[in-house]
Amino acid sequence: MVKHIVLWNFNPEMPAEEKKAAGAKMKELLEPIKELVDGAVEIRVITDGLESSNREIALIGTYENEEALKAYQGHPAHVEAGKFVRSVTCDRACMDYVY
Repeated sequence: MVKHIVLWNFNPEMPAEEKKAAGAKMKELLEPIKELVDGAVEIRVITDGLESSNREIALIGTYENEEALKAYQGHPAHVEAGKFVRSVTCDRACMDYVY
């Protein structure tokens, strides 16, 4: 199994209500991709981190193997969602690992 974790902050000039709407849209765009990619086990967008967090939004994906992760990353729905994500976020951090 492969875990894919991506963390972002929203663009600093965004008001709180826009951040909330952008997080909901990211969730709406990214989570359904699980049903489109063979080998995708779970895709979750976390929008309600604790105060102790230093990132505002996270994507946590679980895939059967690296090939499934690559299929997710190259899927047209992910590529399209990425355009929106990049327009509202900054400070991206990512870690992928096998477990």
